Amino acid sequence: MNRSNTLKALTITFILVLMVCSQALADLPQFADLAEKAGPAVVNVFTETLPKPSKGVPQENPFAGTPFEEFFQQFNQFQQQQRATHSLGSGFLISSDGYILTNYHVVERADKVQVKLDKGQKTYKAKIIGTDPDTDLALIKIEAGSSLPYLSLGDSGKIRVGDWVVAIGNPFGLSNTVTAGIISAKGRVIGAGPYDDFLQTDASINPGNSGGPLLNMDGQVVGINAAIVASGKGIGFAIPSNIAKNVLAQLKEHGKVSRGMLGITIQSVDENTAKALGLKEAKGALVNQVNPGGPADKAGIQPGDVITELNGQPVEDSHDLTSRIGAMPPGQTARLVLLRKGQSLNVNVTLTERDLKKFQQGEEDQSANPENALGMSLGSGGQNQVVVMGVDPGSKAAEAGIRRGDVLAEVNQKPVTSPEEAAKLIAEEGKAKGAVILLLRRQGQPFFRSIPIQ
Repeated sequence: MNRSNTLKALTITFILVLMVCSQALADLPQFADLAEKAGPAVVNVFTETLPKPSKGVPQENPFAGTPFEEFFQQFNQFQQQQRATHSLGSGFLISSDGYILTNYHVVERADKVQVKLDKGQKTYKAKIIGTDPDTDLALIKIEAGSSLPYLSLGDSGKIRVGDWVVAIGNPFGLSNTVTAGIISAKGRVIGAGPYDDFLQTDASINPGNSGGPLLNMDGQVVGINAAIVASGKGIGFAIPSNIAKNVLAQLKEHGKVSRGMLGITIQSVDENTAKALGLKEAKGALVNQVNPGGPADKAGIQPGDVITELNGQPVEDSHDLTSRIGAMPPGQTARLVLLRKGQSLNVNVTLTERDLKKFQQGEEDQSANPENALGMSLGSGGQNQVVVMGVDPGSKAAEAGIRRGDVLAEVNQKPVTSPEEAAKLIAEEGKAKGAVILLLRRQGQPFFRSIPIQ
């Protein structure tokens, strides 16, 4: 190949490389227009919490009746102001007339809430319209005209793991900071509340970002930034916008959220529970307790029932059922399908408003009568109760979290009234099914434990 042909080949190769690089750059997301458009609707939220008055005897002014009396009063007022606590967070306008969505924990216990708009010098006093601690959301409002920029809530159900997102907020007081990343995961349960369903993102979120928007590439809010993992990097969590949609109307109208309640305590079905109950797969919500006189009790639901469907849709686990029932208002009918001792039943339950009161009972006196099963010593208690008198370390009972003092009520949904009866059932049922499910009570509260038996 002569020199001329070599130069032509190199030129063509160079042009092809430039074309590939240009295409690659064109495929990268562009955030500038999105940030410019969405930024003005993101606000800084400042709160002040005043110290509560002492319940003791008021401090007497030692300078009463002297020229120093007024000075002492002013000094006391100055000390009160110094002890006031301040915090900062973020929020975003959701309407042109000043309604702002933020986190509950940003305004929790605040005596004074102020808002500063993007690039604005004026600070507006904000009124708390409503709060929902269960989802960590709050609605506040400022009076700043009727033509404010605002953001729309998008469909968080359509966001996919790997999609680009942008976070805007007030981290460490640095207003309108823009960071970008992707959705790392969906449906995260982090123990923040009964309705955890967080979006996880690696977009940088720091203290002060709380309450700010997480935006998709169309500029719609798909999440409300709420939490971070302090010991990790690139692990932030946002409340899905679809959850916010469900609570906003109630916050605006009533100042709080009313949620439906079945009146039961539940736990998820694991593999051992499914095996012990003869279920095809480890799905559903196992009923631990039915509150007397509650909606489920009136509908005939019993401890040991496994709820497999709600309103025609499968129930994956206890969290799934809790979230979906919580999204239904009191008075609505929940159509349930449940399994009871191998039989499928259809039950309709009229929900009442969620009540956080717990039902507790006292324990009966116990007298020892040792009987060993699964590494636990069983004894007889009052009223034909079977009581766990001791648990061997490293035993199957210990691994299942059973403790001394627990009351054993059922073995594989069969009531037991003596240690001998319980031990016999555990041996027979375990051999037949390869696992047993035990209904126990601890301080009056029932719970199930499923234990495999080889």
